[in-house]
Amino acid sequence: QVQLVESGGGLVQPGGSLRLSCAASGSMFSIYTMGWYRQAPGKQRELVATIFSGGNTDYADSVKGRFTISRDNAKNTVYLQMNSLKPEDTAVYYCNGRAVGSAYWGQGTQVTVSS
Repeated sequence: QVQLVESGGGLVQPGGSLRLSCAASGSMFSIYTMGWYRQAPGKQRELVATIFSGGNTDYADSVKGRFTISRDNAKNTVYLQMNSLKPEDTAVYYCNGRAVGSAYWGQGTQVTVSS
């Protein structure tokens, strides 16, 4: 069983930055594909960024050039650096970890972009 715990959310002004962290318990973190999703009120949960076990990354078009996903396998942690934040980035952000036959979710962290 893997537990994921997100942190780093909060209130930020448009144009500002935040860094989200997701700490994973358990072993074999390095083999998991890790992702960040978000869900705004009244909308479906959407995939924001993915980092594969080998380090390759993928991003939603809406965040390309502004967000960066990274991982530190020694710390069992994945990060999401968010720059140039916009009001439309406001959502609950969820960490996801998946491998063959398993998938895990964190509890979510609120990000609010507002002046």
